[in-house]
Amino acid sequence: MVMRSDQHTLILGLVLGFLVLLGGCHGKSLKKNFYRKSCPQAEEIVRNVTRRHVAANFTLPAKLLRMHFHDCFVRGCDGSVLLNSTKNTTAEKEAIPNLTLGGFDVIDDIKAELEKKCPGVVSCADIVALAARDSVSIQFNRSIWEVQTGRRDGTVSLASEALANIPSPFLNFTALQRNFANKGLNVRDLVVLSGAHTIGVGHCNAFSVRLYNFTGKGDQDPSLNSTYAASLKTQCRNLTDKTTFVPMDPITPLRFDNRYYAVLEQRRGLFETDAELLTNSTSARITREMLSSHKFFTEFRKSIKKMGAIGVLTGKSGEIRKVCSKIN
Repeated sequence: MVMRSDQHTLILGLVLGFLVLLGGCHGKSLKKNFYRKSCPQAEEIVRNVTRRHVAANFTLPAKLLRMHFHDCFVRGCDGSVLLNSTKNTTAEKEAIPNLTLGGFDVIDDIKAELEKKCPGVVSCADIVALAARDSVSIQFNRSIWEVQTGRRDGTVSLASEALANIPSPFLNFTALQRNFANKGLNVRDLVVLSGAHTIGVGHCNAFSVRLYNFTGKGDQDPSLNSTYAASLKTQCRNLTDKTTFVPMDPITPLRFDNRYYAVLEQRRGLFETDAELLTNSTSARITREMLSSHKFFTEFRKSIKKMGAIGVLTGKSGEIRKVCSKIN
């Protein structure tokens, strides 16, 4: 069929217009070294301040990594987890899953240093993502995953949304898979990101039902290694203990590695959500794959980059907060 010149012009215009739109969307997406021109020292400042804090507190890598996760699962990675409550709203910080978060002082310290060098340029959301990476990477003396930057800060933070979006440690596999799928993450991402449980601690009230009242009859979770359960009972004395905590990885609790998966295979996963990874054939297969250290680190780099892009605000959306705990 021969196309008339006016038809050709119209179609060509539509195609070019579509490509321009695509280019515009891509231009607003996250990218490596976003602050190269606007604040060349930004990532170095984040790294140096983070290192200083971790040198004084070796528990910070787990805390900052958890903060990044909790931020991204509520309204996307927009720094909303950092906001304080106001007289009109109860912020994410006050939600039960976030009451045990730590590391806010580190983020505030980094932000203060950045504001001295480049006021109003670097977002709190990017600081959270970078600090999580840099704190975990210290043991390796190199960055173990790439963080693309360009996030902007959200202006809304609601405790009710944190409760609705952050996965509970009591979820079964179906609910856990659905929770991750709602964020654009698949079963592989679920298994791989669960590997972050290789560092950090769990509070007794988040898992002690498995020790004392699993089905409501004063019983123990049969999927939990009995020797491990006995050990946990010496630390978590009852169902109501909210202050005692134990390492999530009893083998190498302070080292970021793939030993979490060996722990799972031994039925020593601390939370119900850990144990649930072995109840599905696909997630169980992926768990076995992660017993290879090389495979785990390769996959973790992919999954945490994917998580770090959930619902990001870019371009002119949101704002760049002057202080991370309150909107401008």
